[in-house]
Amino acid sequence: MSRAYYNASIEEFINEDNNSIYGKISGNYDLNKLTIQQSNAWKCQIEILKRNISSFSGEIYFEFTIPRMGKRVDNILIIDNCIFILEFKIGSDAYDKYAKEQAFDYGLDLNNFHEGSHNQNLIPVLIADKAPSIINNFHKSIDRLYQTIYANSKNLREVIDFTIQQLKSYKKIDAKQWEKSIYKPTPTIIEAATALYKKHNVAEISRSDSGAENLSVTSNCISHIIDFSKENNKKSICFITGVPGAGKTLAGLNIANLRSNYEEEEHAVFLSGNGPLVDVLREALARDKVKNAKEFGETLSKESAKSQVKSFIQNIHHFRDASLKDNKAPIEKVTIFDEAQRAWTKEQASSFMRRNKGNSEFNKSEPEFLIEIMDRHKDWCTIVCLIGGGQEINTGEAGLEEWIRPFENNFKDWNIYYSSKIIDDHNYIQDENAIKILKNRNAEKKDELHLSVSLRSFRSAQLSNFIQQIISNNLSNAKYIYNEYIAKDYPIRITRDLEKARKWLNQQARGNERIGIVASSGAIRLRPFGLNVKAKIDAPIWFLNDKEDIRSSYFLEEVATEFDVQGLELDWTCVAWDGDFYHYKNQWNYKKFTGTNWKNNSNPERVKYLINSYRVLLTRARQGMIIYVPYGNDDDFTRPSMIYDGTFDFLKSIGIEEI
Repeated sequence: MSRAYYNASIEEFINEDNNSIYGKISGNYDLNKLTIQQSNAWKCQIEILKRNISSFSGEIYFEFTIPRMGKRVDNILIIDNCIFILEFKIGSDAYDKYAKEQAFDYGLDLNNFHEGSHNQNLIPVLIADKAPSIINNFHKSIDRLYQTIYANSKNLREVIDFTIQQLKSYKKIDAKQWEKSIYKPTPTIIEAATALYKKHNVAEISRSDSGAENLSVTSNCISHIIDFSKENNKKSICFITGVPGAGKTLAGLNIANLRSNYEEEEHAVFLSGNGPLVDVLREALARDKVKNAKEFGETLSKESAKSQVKSFIQNIHHFRDASLKDNKAPIEKVTIFDEAQRAWTKEQASSFMRRNKGNSEFNKSEPEFLIEIMDRHKDWCTIVCLIGGGQEINTGEAGLEEWIRPFENNFKDWNIYYSSKIIDDHNYIQDENAIKILKNRNAEKKDELHLSVSLRSFRSAQLSNFIQQIISNNLSNAKYIYNEYIAKDYPIRITRDLEKARKWLNQQARGNERIGIVASSGAIRLRPFGLNVKAKIDAPIWFLNDKEDIRSSYFLEEVATEFDVQGLELDWTCVAWDGDFYHYKNQWNYKKFTGTNWKNNSNPERVKYLINSYRVLLTRARQGMIIYVPYGNDDDFTRPSMIYDGTFDFLKSIGIEEI
């Protein structure tokens, strides 16, 4: 399938009739959504390009897809040894900052994810047709990607020619080879949710190289299970596992998107108990709907948009409460439970119901009740549980076992499908009886239900394994993985100066790459350094607002905890490390700040949550991170030097470079 609406050699483009070119471009577009503004923009682009590129040889593309972002570049020109990424602003008399960054972000995407663009000259060009001519300076950003340059409708030829002269020492690009090369996009979960909601499929927006156990395989496996259940009037439950950042949430959103077929009365819903994730994704989808409506000349309020996206992504607790009031089967035949290991135990659920709902008779775990809700269907249904190993971070989170226990004596007519990793990896199941239940119920093991490659840290698939070795106190393994797989491709630094950490983050981030500071919710004694983990962030604002908003992650003032960031990600992070989890005398020590001092954290369950919290924090960055370990102060008994120096020395001994 062509990635562009129109593609030809420049010579063919110059000789082809304008109406013919326009017809080919518009023929690939949804004509029901084609506006006069878009139509006129294409016609203007054709005329401007014909006037300006007739003297060059090369290839031209209109509306070239950028899969990760679910967007298209206006034009790409491949001339000699340069790839020009053209962003037109027809009718504009100024080079707007947002448009400049948009063009650069397209170039950054090609540089990071398009194999044919690696080590090639990538030149984003913002063309404001009515803007004045300015002198361009060429500044490399990363590799051979340059900062955005500027042109108008009259000087585009001169800008292209001058650029080629500046970069003429490089080898000419084979456009046809470039066009065929592999695209390996890895979208953020926000980008993915937005693209899927627009009815893109996961194959379009995710990497498809054979080296990754890709999301399409898992999605297809789930679809087959759903189809079998539907055709045979069976009820089924599936357990998908994956390393941090492997795309479990993306797989779940894709299933919800694919199986929402109202004409066939096949309803699906994506459910999560992760409040910040639900809030951020809903806000992102609502903003995108408002923006799209505006582009098509329609008026849509934010509240209306939010109301529309609620059926796609729901809070698991609201779904549960609605089913308490109504004993009928829900409309949804397919329910996807994100981070299902975080559903509540019987004790936590019963206590909450008694205290907050006045229901003293509720006496079951949240997983058991959710299975009961779906069991109300008389014909078929499918539950999909997305499970992160070692991801439980809060009191009362049940883990995978609580989803399996109800099948020991009940729900005999259900089929159970599970990822092979559930048995092999102790991070998923600690209770041997749960494994016996799976065997006694003849549950079907499927390798396709495990996502083993981290897509979040696309620069290094070994990041999650590296972090596991650190928190397991395995210095030799951590050193080996760092030197072999991490150091070259995934920048990690360590510092004892918070201002240096902020400066490093700002130097690393390019275009709209997102940066932020994260810390454990137990990191109470970071407060002397201006990091107050008790000050609650507004997650949608922190994750979605731009660089001008002091409340956004970009400003590096508000700190997010594991509860805010689980399931989400940033491009670059500063992980601020405190005394709740510190290295001393060759071992990790676990503390909790109570009252005015640190107390020993000896409860095994709480220790597990603390370890998992740092696992979450250390796997949030897609491209790299800096770890900030402050100096202690022996005059302050809550910040003795030894609890910081030991952690710093341990991390540095791995080989992590200090700045």
